[in-house]
Amino acid sequence: MPCQSEQMFGIMFVVRKLKLDQGSKDMSKNKKTSIISVQDISVTIASFDMDDYICITDMAKAKGGDARAADIIKNWIRNRSTLEFLGTWEKMYNSSFKVVEFDHFKMQAGLPTFVLSAKQWIEKTNAIGLYVQAGRYGGTYAHKDIAFEFGSAISPVFKLYLLKEYQRLKNLEYDQQKLEWDAKRFLSKTNYLIHTDAVKKYVLPQSDYTKQTEWLAYADEADLLNVALFGYTAKQWRQANSELAKKNNIRDFASINELTVLSNLETHNAELIKEGKSKEERFRILLEIARCQISILDEADKMKLLNKEANNMLKPKDS
Repeated sequence: MPCQSEQMFGIMFVVRKLKLDQGSKDMSKNKKTSIISVQDISVTIASFDMDDYICITDMAKAKGGDARAADIIKNWIRNRSTLEFLGTWEKMYNSSFKVVEFDHFKMQAGLPTFVLSAKQWIEKTNAIGLYVQAGRYGGTYAHKDIAFEFGSAISPVFKLYLLKEYQRLKNLEYDQQKLEWDAKRFLSKTNYLIHTDAVKKYVLPQSDYTKQTEWLAYADEADLLNVALFGYTAKQWRQANSELAKKNNIRDFASINELTVLSNLETHNAELIKEGKSKEERFRILLEIARCQISILDEADKMKLLNKEANNMLKPKDS
């Protein structure tokens, strides 16, 4: 039986294969262009969702300059070992790859008269590992797996510096995404607390249910918990919030602390039912638990949460 890590690898492989297959239909969608400097040569990287394509035309300049870049790529593609690598990669990630055409090219590889350009390879085999772009940022682009292999062929030293700069770019992108996520989370939590406070001040129904117990005779288990925690029934909340109630319920507006306590109350209530406690006894116990736990959580977390998030955002990073 495969272990969990093997199963996860299989899932990621399928996801990546699907992404690449879908991306081959339109390379212009969801594209982001970045430029890194590798040994004083500008190398363009085009990002599509989960995958990056690196301009190997830019990379080829490291070996022969602008004038010979196209010839360097052609000579690399026509090599038998390169074709084996490209074909294997396409078989792994491209369900539309034309294997028969690939075999035809492979048989010709090594012959003095055999010539193959990136464009011919793409058109004949329906390959997705390479693509050719005209105009701004024009050139031949290769999936990063293939681009790094190309780097090994032209210059192992250049490949090493390319890997270093590529990883630096990925780290910068990750840091930026994390910062944006932290900022959104901070604002979301701040707004949530403000919104929750506003709801409690202006639209929560008035109720004496926690003092009177006549309602327990006809209350269901959900309302038993609602009154213990919120102080009112679901029906009361709907009546006080007729517009909100069209798409939401009482628990949709509960805070994180309230939802935590609610989960604990459900567990306690189940145990009390097993013990044969009456509704009155259970309500009294649940009310006491709810008040105690909410008080502890609110006092410990409310300001601490905001201060912690603010400090994390303002704290300078180590250089």
